[in-house]
Order: sequence, then structure tokens, then C-alpha cells
Amino acid sequence: MIKKYIYGSPIETGAVVIDMFPENGKPDMFYEEDYKPNCLEFGMTDADVIYGLGEANRGINKRGYIYTSFCNDDPVHTEEKLSLYGAHNFILVDGFERFGVFVDTPSKITFDIGFTDSNILSIECETGDFALYIITGESLYDIVRQFRGLIGRSYIAPKWAFGFQQSRWGYRTADDVRKVVKKYRESGIPLDAVYLDIDYMERYKDFTVDKKSFPNFKEFVAEMREEGIHLVPIIDAAVKIEDGYDVYVEGVRDNHFCKTADGRDFTAGVWPGKTHFPDFLNSKTRKWFGDKYKTLVDDGIEGFWNDMNEPAIFYSEKGLASALEAANEAEGKDLDINSFFALKDKFTGLSNSDKDYASFYHNMDGKVLCHELVHNLYGYNMTRAAAEAFERFDPDKRMLIFSRASYIGMHRYGGIWTGDNQSWWAHILMNIKQMPSLNMCGFLYTGADLGGFGGNCTRDLLLRWLAFGIFTPLMRNHSALGTRAQECYNFGNTEDFKNIISIRYSLIPYIYSEYMKAALSDKMMFRPLSFDYPEDSFASSVEDQLMFGDGLMLTPVYTQNARGRYVYLPEDMLYIKFKSPTQRKYALLPKGYHFIDVALNEVPLFMRKNKLLPLCKPTDRTDNIDTSRFEVIAYADRPCEYVLYDDDGYTTDYDKPEHFDSIAIKEDVNGKLVIFSNKQIVKVSLFN
Repeated sequence: MIKKYIYGSPIETGAVVIDMFPENGKPDMFYEEDYKPNCLEFGMTDADVIYGLGEANRGINKRGYIYTSFCNDDPVHTEEKLSLYGAHNFILVDGFERFGVFVDTPSKITFDIGFTDSNILSIECETGDFALYIITGESLYDIVRQFRGLIGRSYIAPKWAFGFQQSRWGYRTADDVRKVVKKYRESGIPLDAVYLDIDYMERYKDFTVDKKSFPNFKEFVAEMREEGIHLVPIIDAAVKIEDGYDVYVEGVRDNHFCKTADGRDFTAGVWPGKTHFPDFLNSKTRKWFGDKYKTLVDDGIEGFWNDMNEPAIFYSEKGLASALEAANEAEGKDLDINSFFALKDKFTGLSNSDKDYASFYHNMDGKVLCHELVHNLYGYNMTRAAAEAFERFDPDKRMLIFSRASYIGMHRYGGIWTGDNQSWWAHILMNIKQMPSLNMCGFLYTGADLGGFGGNCTRDLLLRWLAFGIFTPLMRNHSALGTRAQECYNFGNTEDFKNIISIRYSLIPYIYSEYMKAALSDKMMFRPLSFDYPEDSFASSVEDQLMFGDGLMLTPVYTQNARGRYVYLPEDMLYIKFKSPTQRKYALLPKGYHFIDVALNEVPLFMRKNKLLPLCKPTDRTDNIDTSRFEVIAYADRPCEYVLYDDDGYTTDYDKPEHFDSIAIKEDVNGKLVIFSNKQIVKVSLFN
């Protein structure tokens, strides 16, 4: 059951796609236009668990801290940070009362979940204008599915985007990319995509290619496709100010840029230097900017990643002038602790300043709004612009598109990656904890920068992270300029990397099937244990294990120098330890706590009873995967089945019945359990 409450005059965000007015004309909706509360409060018992908030920091259970939804360009994701790149205002309360809360507002909002008062959940909205949705249901999963139905079907990526992908800020030339592909192919490590960071552009200008570093770009894209490689270029939100640059000239001429209070185009510094920001909240601007992607699509590009779209601001003209003035005044003076740090703060406060966000404006199709009131919609609408353009270009073709900044609603247009993390062991655990919360908010195509973006990755850290990353839909190794080269072939003994990534490729039909069923039926791929075991009093306290897909449980190792880890089994399970796609060890383990040994080159996996896992023969790219032949692992003592989804992976005709097939364990005439399928089953490992 969903109830909607309207307070004040909320700005339409586009997050919700379901009309709340039923056919009988009596809305289950409550208007409070004259009441603009700054704060909502809910009481909590000591036993209540709070889930949700998508990309937010800290645990799966959000209890005990404070979180701010305000898309934030901050690459240092330590525990005290209140906001990251996304704003996902959905929480789920599990206690004596069980309900979901979605606060639909594009401005800053703070969730104090037992931080100030341990038994009070406080939601503070900066403006008091918002739509509030309260959702009740039979279970946690039921509430999430109602919410997901309310906000619309999740974005569906092309199948090739489920392959392993390599990225680095610093591939400066076409030959750099060729070298990466050559090294992966020589190492026998599967690879489907290589990313182009800002280096491919001409002086960091959107929709341009540096002709010296990437000559004959269209031919280069075709050359890479012959190698089975998709190139995925970055697009940044800000547009360089430069006479003769068509995007800048058109944007100024046709009023596509955000304005200052006096009507001038807002200017701020980002990668290219001084830039303007397209007004993505304006439908005409979205169409104009979205059509610009065609320049690269016509060159054969089939995927993009949108970046710097919180929007990130290095400095504004006004802010920089003030800081430089303060520096000039300080010259020659004897600076004490107060004056020195005041000067330092002038410069550290230049980036992503609240004052700057309050100084420019949008024209939201005729309604002028200060940016700070709609901040969380910016990255969302940049990605919406791209997705809507792709549909215009070719409505039957899927394109890869994902973003750094996001708001609920953007999940219909693209995926996200979780931003500029670090090569820290703590960030493997953070990646694990974010996945179910992101799924709750509709973001299915998501993943972290495996190995960490900032800092120097180690061999053991990358192997452990990959062993979890083989299950995330977006599986991308990405690192920053100036850090240790992080491609898998740079760490010696490439056989370990080949085996782990090959396990991913043997799992792709299963992962893709679970992704598609989750998207088509508003399900979650990744779930806290308590979603599957609501009666288990220990399940809600487990934060480093996840239920995955149809009956699997993930137990990644995320600690440096660990030989393995302790796991909690809510029931008897089959333990599968992968050393390669074909080398596996099995053990039937009873309910309870166990220590499992997991070497650096192994992947642990658990399976619930009466479940099946189909595996294909791994290959070097997704295009070569054979989905007609499977090996099946089954843990069953009675008839059961697995519904496998498979389509061409490129077109948008998702709902055909022929895309669904059954792999079943049935009893034969003698009562023996045997496998039945339209697929060719080359081997069955049956445990009971």
C-alpha cells in the first residue's frame, strides 16, 4: 500500500512514473500546501534496522549516523563523509512496524538516523517543499518491489557491457589503447571494453577527438571492434568557453547554459579551464546536448560514461578572485594559526562551494529556479539527455550509459558507478555494502572502480576485489593518472587474474539472466540476508555477506593478508570454491558459523537448497559466449528449476516469452532426480 503526502509546492523531479489517482477518482493522496515542515520524525525501537539511501556511506544498516542527500564531488570516501555522488532518498524501516519512506525533493535533505537521538529517525528538508511516500507491505522485499514499481523499470544495458572492462585516466593515444588490448589478449585475460578518459578529447572539449593522439578515430573504433573491444568515451558536464567551438557557440546563441541572477551565462573552472554549464533541466537543452552524442555514435561508439555532473566546480570567477585577493593581502604578514587556516580555507573552499551553487539558475521549461533548489537533478538529467537521444537515433538498439551523479529516476535512463574510490581494503567492504541499497533504489547496472581509482593498488587487493567484482553487473578496473599501473597484466602471474575473470565469463549467462529478471520484475539482484531470512534473528546483523540472484550467497574476503574468513549460514548450504571455471571444490556445510579458507586466486560462493547454477564455457569476449551448452551445479533433494533469460543482448524487445527457458531437476519414472532442459547440458554436479 502506498500513500502520498504533498507538503508545500514540491518541484517535479520525474522520479515517480505511476499516477497516484486511482480509477474511481478518489486519490489516496493528502495535500498540505500551507504546511511546510522542515523536519519529519519517526520513533525507533532499539531493534529497528534501517536500510536504503542507495550510494550512501557506511553500513547496510544505516542506523546510528547522519546522511545528507546532496550530490557531492568528493574523492576521499572516509566514514565521516555525509554525502557522496548520488542522492537516493529512499529508506526502509524494519522493526515492530515495517514501512518504506521516499522523500521526493531535489534540494538538500538530511537523514539523521539515530545520530542525535538514538531512537529518533529525523528527516530534515531544507525547503519544506516535498512529496512524501509511505509504503507498507507484507515483507521488506514486497515494499521494495512496490517502490520500484512506483519509480519505473530500471535501465537495461547491452549484453557486452557485462564483460570485463579496463579503464585508466592516462590512455593518451590510440597506441596506448592498442597496447592495453594486446597485453590482455596475450595474457589470455577476457576483455570486452576499454575506456577513454579525458585524454582522448581536444583540450578537454566535449564531443571532440584529439586528431593527433587519435587520428582516423572512426577507423580506430572499427579496428577495436574487430578485436572484440568496445571503446567507451567519457563526456563531462561542463562546456569549454572557446570561440569557434560549436558546442560553446550554439549554447550561447540559443541560451542553453545556466544563468547568473543578472542573466549572464554562469562561468566556472573545470577540466578545460573556464566553462559554462548546460541547463539539463530544460527539455530543449537536453535535446540539443543529447543530439551531440551522435558525433561519436556515428563513429561507431556504443557506450558512454557521464562524469563531473554533480556538477563538479573547481572554482568560480568570483570565488577565485576573492581567494587571490586574500592571498595578496596576506603577503609579507606574520600569519598565526587563525590567519593561516583562514587563508588556506579560502582556497580549499573554492571547489564545489555552496555559495557558487546558490549563484546560478535554471530555466525549467519556463520556471526559473536557483540551482541549489534542484542540485540533485543535474547529473540525472544529463544522463536522461543522452538516453533520450539514443532512443531517437535508434529506438531498437541498447547503448551503454552510466553516470557519476544521480537521483532516483535516473535509474530508468542509465546506471552508475560509485565514483572516485581509493585503493583501500575498506573500500571493498564499502562496495559490498552499497550494492543492495543501490538495488533498492532501482540502480541495477552498477559497480565500483575495481582495485580503487586513487592510490596505489597491490596485487592481493586487486585479486580480492575482482573476486567480488565478478558478480557486479559493471565490472570495470579503473585508476587515476599518477597511480600505479593497475591493468591485470602488470602484477605478474597473470594466470590468477585470467582464472578469476574467466569465472566471470562462465557466470555471465546467469548474471545477465538475473539482471534481466530483476529489471523486468522490479526485483533486487543483491539483497541483505534478512530479506531472504526474515525470521533469522542473526541475519540482519550480517553486513559483509549478500544474497545474490536466485539462491546464491556471496562471502567475499576483504581483509589484507587474510587466509579466509568467517561466514554465517542461515541454513544448510552447498559451498562452492572456484579456482578456475572448471576447477572447483564442494562441501555441504550445516547452518551456523564456519571459517572458510580462501586463497588469493579463489572465489567463494554458497548455494541454497533446491537451487541450480548454470555455467557456460568461458571465452575471451561476450560475443563468443555459447548459451546453448551448459554445465549445471545443483543442490537439490526434490524437483526444482532455474528460469534462464537470454536474448540477443543488443535490441530492446525484452519481453518475448521465447527469451525465457527452463533448466529443471525432475523425477523420472523411477523416482530418480534427473535434469531436463531445451539447452544442451554437458555435465551435472548434483548434491543433496
